[in-house]
Amino acid sequence: MAFRSFLGVAIPYGNSTTIPFSRSYFIGGPNDLRAWKIYDLGPGSTQSGLEFNVGNLKFISSLEYRFKIINSIKGALFVDAGNIWDISNSSVTTSEARFNGVNSLKDIAIGSGFGFRYDLSFILLRLDLGFKTYEPYLSKGNKWFTNYNFNKTVYNFGISYPF
Repeated sequence: MAFRSFLGVAIPYGNSTTIPFSRSYFIGGPNDLRAWKIYDLGPGSTQSGLEFNVGNLKFISSLEYRFKIINSIKGALFVDAGNIWDISNSSVTTSEARFNGVNSLKDIAIGSGFGFRYDLSFILLRLDLGFKTYEPYLSKGNKWFTNYNFNKTVYNFGISYPF
């Protein structure tokens, strides 16, 4: 079993009103929420369709069960949960993208899936298949398991990544 969690806040310093893009948080991809591509999710319950979705508050948590399949080939079952939000109170930020305390916990996206690892002891090759389990940006209807099929699978490939 492997567990990982991260909480980060980026606050502008001095007379700055925003943080630099390179220091903004994003979510998704092979080391994060594996059911979404990099920059595809957030902030909050928005689905902007922008190329880069960033925020200045991030929460991510992952739980992974690893097991041996045969020789150097190993498997993993995982569940990832998290999102990004904006806490700058900018006039261009919508209320769905802002962090509003405990009420924003409903915006936490959940992804699950399975993966394969080829462990050569000096390098690890990893392939994870992620499925969107809970999508916070969907309309008021059902947000659970709506895209849980292989047509909407996100494939993540990693070299020497533990997660």
